[in-house]
Amino acid sequence: MEQYLDFEQSIYTRLEKMEELKKAVPAPKNLSKELNRLEAEAEKETKKIYKNLSPWQKVLVARHPNRPHTVDYLDQVFDGFEEFHGDRLGDDDHAIVGGFAFLNEYPVVVIGHEKGRETSERVKRNFGMPHPSGFRKANRLMKLAEKFNLPVITLIDTPGAYPGVKAEYSGQHEAIARSLEIMSDLNTPIINLVIGEGGSGGGFGIGLADTVAMLEYSIYSVASPEACASILWRTADNAEQAAEALKLDAINLNNLSIIDQIVSEPIGGAHRNHQETYKNVKNFFLDELLKLSKFSITDLTAKRYKKFIDIGV
Repeated sequence: MEQYLDFEQSIYTRLEKMEELKKAVPAPKNLSKELNRLEAEAEKETKKIYKNLSPWQKVLVARHPNRPHTVDYLDQVFDGFEEFHGDRLGDDDHAIVGGFAFLNEYPVVVIGHEKGRETSERVKRNFGMPHPSGFRKANRLMKLAEKFNLPVITLIDTPGAYPGVKAEYSGQHEAIARSLEIMSDLNTPIINLVIGEGGSGGGFGIGLADTVAMLEYSIYSVASPEACASILWRTADNAEQAAEALKLDAINLNNLSIIDQIVSEPIGGAHRNHQETYKNVKNFFLDELLKLSKFSITDLTAKRYKKFIDIGV
């Protein structure tokens, strides 16, 4: 059975019962009827639970290990992805993946955080936490997109920028600020989607866009709930309370006009149905490319500037 979260126990109890019935020898006479009943109950329970998730539960869903990653979207949503490496200054940060690809017939530049799955890959990719070289690699790709008049699509999924001493010595603050400066007046359309965890400057560092969207159960915040709790209460034990206060879920951020759109996830979250998630994400990108193509670059950059300067007014 796939990994499940604590609050999903009642769903998976029914699914496990279904698996037991399928393996029963001899098979019960009413097997088909019982399986249909349990499946209907599991779906009803899933809808009920996911309709009433708390902010902390959404944090857990956003971090689910089976949730699709950037490399999965590159493989399933885009065609012919060609990865670019390095920041042209001496380093290649594996926490950020980027390159050229096609979205149906549209050539685009795609950039995203990648956390990795297996332990060795997670270490190689620094758990999705970019160094300054990662932002500089992303900026290099953005400027190439501008040069060739290609839209930029960014996928956010990171706990935050790497907070280590080496990163600070290498100019982490400058790299993020420079990235925001470049994106603020980049002369090409930019579409951003938070696919999992959007943490602090690590997320926003590639998140300044004409359209900012979130998957339904993703999160986006100035700090992780654990970090926020450690600052306010001197302990990470209050992370659940911090998640509530941060208003880091898609619904709250949409109501506050921090983001522009929410992309629906399958019943029970993206981790339970990858293919439907890929379909929804692809349709979102195609719709936004069509919308943004109707504006001149001058209008786009002016609207982009106004959108972010108006936040919090």
